[in-house]
Amino acid sequence: MNEATLKDIARLMVVKAYKRGEMIFAEGDAGEAIFILKQGRIKLTKVNPDGKEQILHFVEPGGIFAEVVLFDAGPYPATAEVIEDARVGMLLNSDLEGLVCKSPKIALQMLRLMSRRLRAAQRTIRDLALHDTYSRLAGVLLRYARKDGIRRAQGIELELFLTRQELANFIGTTRETVARILSKFQADGSVKIRKRGQLLIDEEKLRSWV
Repeated sequence: MNEATLKDIARLMVVKAYKRGEMIFAEGDAGEAIFILKQGRIKLTKVNPDGKEQILHFVEPGGIFAEVVLFDAGPYPATAEVIEDARVGMLLNSDLEGLVCKSPKIALQMLRLMSRRLRAAQRTIRDLALHDTYSRLAGVLLRYARKDGIRRAQGIELELFLTRQELANFIGTTRETVARILSKFQADGSVKIRKRGQLLIDEEKLRSWV
C-alpha cells in the first residue's frame, strides 16, 4: 500500500491493550470491525456441538483477524481470546469500506488473506478426517519448529507457547491423549522435553510419525 493509504489506516485505527484471558469478541457477536494484532498472541476458537473448544488458529503480531465480517456483515464466526498480553488495533467496517473505495488494493489483499485462511481450514479438516492423533500432533510440532525453532547441532530448540490443553483443542483430542503421545515421542527420541514449554526436536524422527 502507498504511504497515504497507510496513514489513513493509522488515523482510523483505535488501539487497545488486553490482558491474557480477556476476550476481544465472542462467536455470534455483531461483526463491527476487523482487527490487527500489534503485540502479543490471540487464539481464535469455536465451540463444538458437544461443548468442546476447537482452536482454529493463532494470530501473531502483524496478523489480521475477523476480516470476513467486512464482506458479509454477519456476526463474528469465532471467539478471539488473548493468550499473551496484547495490543490490538481495531478498524470499524464503515471506516474500512471508505478506504476500500479509495484503494481497491486493500480489498484484493483481504481476499488473498481469506484464501490462505480457507486453505488452512481445508488442511485442518483433512488432518482431522484422515490422520490419527499421533500424526496431527507431530505435524503441529513440526510446523512450529520450522517457523519458530532454533536449529542446533543436537536438534531444533522450540519454546512452545501452547499448553497441553491448547494442543489438545488444536488437534481435536484430550489433554490426557496429548500427554501420552508426548511420552511416546520422548521415548522414541523424537522429542526431548527439557522443561515446561521447552522442547528439543529431532526433525527426521518426528517426521516419521506424520
